[in-house]
Amino acid sequence: MNTLFSKSLLACAISVAFSTQLVVAQEATKKQATSDNTEVIIVSGTPGGLGMRKIDASFAVTNLDASDIEKLAPKSTADLFKAIPGVWVESSGGESGANVFVRGFPGGGDAPFLTIAMQGSPIYPAPTLSFLENSQIFRVDETIEMVEGLRGGPNPVVSNGQPGLTTNFRLKRGGESTEAKAKYTTSDYGLNRVDLVMSGELADDLYYMVGGYVKSSPGIRDAGFNSEQGNQLTLNLTKIFDQGEVNLYTRQTDDHGTWYLPTPLNVAGIDAGYTQIGTKNRQATIYYGPDDTAQSFDFGDGRGWDGQVSGGSLKLNLPNDWHLVDRFNITKGQANTFGLVPNGAATTVATVADNASSATGQVTGDVYSGSTPIQQIGRWVVLKDIESFTNDLAVSKQWGDIDTAFGIYSATTKAKDWWSIGNHAYYVLNPGGELLDGIACNDSAAGCGWSYDINSVGDASTRAFYATSSWYATDDITVDLGLRHENHKVSYSVDEGLDGQIDKALDYDENKVSWTGGVNYALDNNSGVFVRLNRGYKMPYFDDFRDNWGAYTGGNNLIKEVTQSEFGYKFMSDEFQIFATGFANRVKGDTFVRRPGDPAEILTNEAYGIELDSNYDHESGLSVNLNATVQKTEITASATNQGNEAQRQPGWQLRVTPSYEFEVGNDMYASVYATLSAVDDRFGDNENTVVLEGYEKLDVGMTFEPIESLRLQLSVDNLTDTMGITEGDPRNPDAPNGRYIMPRSIKFSVSYMLF
Repeated sequence: MNTLFSKSLLACAISVAFSTQLVVAQEATKKQATSDNTEVIIVSGTPGGLGMRKIDASFAVTNLDASDIEKLAPKSTADLFKAIPGVWVESSGGESGANVFVRGFPGGGDAPFLTIAMQGSPIYPAPTLSFLENSQIFRVDETIEMVEGLRGGPNPVVSNGQPGLTTNFRLKRGGESTEAKAKYTTSDYGLNRVDLVMSGELADDLYYMVGGYVKSSPGIRDAGFNSEQGNQLTLNLTKIFDQGEVNLYTRQTDDHGTWYLPTPLNVAGIDAGYTQIGTKNRQATIYYGPDDTAQSFDFGDGRGWDGQVSGGSLKLNLPNDWHLVDRFNITKGQANTFGLVPNGAATTVATVADNASSATGQVTGDVYSGSTPIQQIGRWVVLKDIESFTNDLAVSKQWGDIDTAFGIYSATTKAKDWWSIGNHAYYVLNPGGELLDGIACNDSAAGCGWSYDINSVGDASTRAFYATSSWYATDDITVDLGLRHENHKVSYSVDEGLDGQIDKALDYDENKVSWTGGVNYALDNNSGVFVRLNRGYKMPYFDDFRDNWGAYTGGNNLIKEVTQSEFGYKFMSDEFQIFATGFANRVKGDTFVRRPGDPAEILTNEAYGIELDSNYDHESGLSVNLNATVQKTEITASATNQGNEAQRQPGWQLRVTPSYEFEVGNDMYASVYATLSAVDDRFGDNENTVVLEGYEKLDVGMTFEPIESLRLQLSVDNLTDTMGITEGDPRNPDAPNGRYIMPRSIKFSVSYMLF
């Protein structure tokens, strides 16, 4: 076994053992009474989503309910995941286009080890394709009841076999009484948003929930026009009958916003509030294909999702104590990207102008002097039509002290892509900075830099058979095992250059077997310890083949093998909830491509660390949440970067959220809360030559309920206006470009319970 991996296992064991002894010692004198907290039910990581008590789980899972989400006030779906230990999120790209890293797993961007599920079904089987990660096609609103974040654990065996992080969003359900809520939100950056949700009973044992939102704003980084617009409608129906229930849901979304990108770090006037997009450059003409076909696009459309996610489930109690659960999901729509992407470092007009002294704006006719800061900006167009269908059927039965479950997971995944990326030209560096005349390459259809155009079609199918078993060895010890056999097929063809000729085509067919095993030991009804090992795989999809064609045409080397170990301690009482998890993992066969056409780096990455997720709730109204991760990463196999740290992975991160609820007067209530986030330095590249400095960020908020049905909320994000950096320039690490976290923003909302 590799030395680092061996040390990882030992370090995790020692760390968790220490945490266990410490907490047990602290709680030894306390009365161990059963509390409502021990009855929290989770469904993630269980066959067919049958559910189990969180305190009994032999894996690490974080659950956030609707009140937690309201307090966190996330700016995007990915922003919400910051509340999950072991997860590093770069949500500075806007509503879409986030980068999500899990437990030190390697990656150059997007979210290759994240699956987003809705009602227990993956919304899209491929966690990441180029210019698409799962959070782009999911929006958080008032229809969400809870989200669960499962790291590692039984993930490699159940559902789509994601070895990293699975976040499962559970919708609100109707009950016998009718409830309705209306909410209006505005902000200091011109946001107008209305949320509505209503639920109740349609007929005996037939319940509904319907809700959604409409919104519009110029964006936190002001584009000068309504660059962020969207709407969403969700319907959830549940029918209860004697032997089970049927659930059907659909969510229709049309939401897009500016794709925020790295900006120059060495140009005066460019700060965290800067965005290149504006009224003078949102429309642009690009040239593509062998005949330099010209076409105009509106880059103000940014990045987003226009489509539907629908599905349902059937739960049946069968004769002889058998249980059946079937869950399915259909996703279809467009996930397009239009972006103004920097190419290299900023420069000045004099260095590139034809006359070496000035250039003229194409829109205004203004003459810009030689000292004017400018930069090559790529007009990137990615049109992406996606479609998927998943079905997960599981049957289960208890035989004495043994629970068994058997399942079949099947999925089809489709993607049709049309790209024209590159299309570089020099623009003035200011918000809405215009294109310049008087620079030779700006007037050429070939542009000023590299371009890459494709038209591709891909189909993938996955079929997996899995089995899990839990043995209740004693009243306190549970042993569980899981096994999965997966067949993965891909059919893919691509026309590079948009000349009508197929340059690459393949039919791929591979099988893999994943496994997991865990032991849970209940110290008492409120606490326990667990240990778990697993091995899983991330199977390749369309872009993996295109980017790594050459020596990897066969595809075997494109399968990422993930081996993990976990040790955990957990304690839940009326006041305290403490979950400490040590982890160690190895990801073998990861590939990193800086930009299309570049050679791929094939590497093995190892990491170990500790996650802490704790809550303190006092009857006085005071509560504190602590979320922390400490980890060590190392590239243990690479042609050029062996021994370095994994790029963009902080060594530690911390989030502390204190809150206090109190009574203002007769039947009037208020709360105040804050979140302090701190993150360590990171390297912006695998070469470890670019350092991204750590930073601290403070968010504050308050709520006020003057009457029972009325609620006012004020939230301030990044109160001190910290200018932290989440990434450098992923295509040119030496260029002094970076992407700032969002600047200070203020939101105010008014919500009213109608019934």
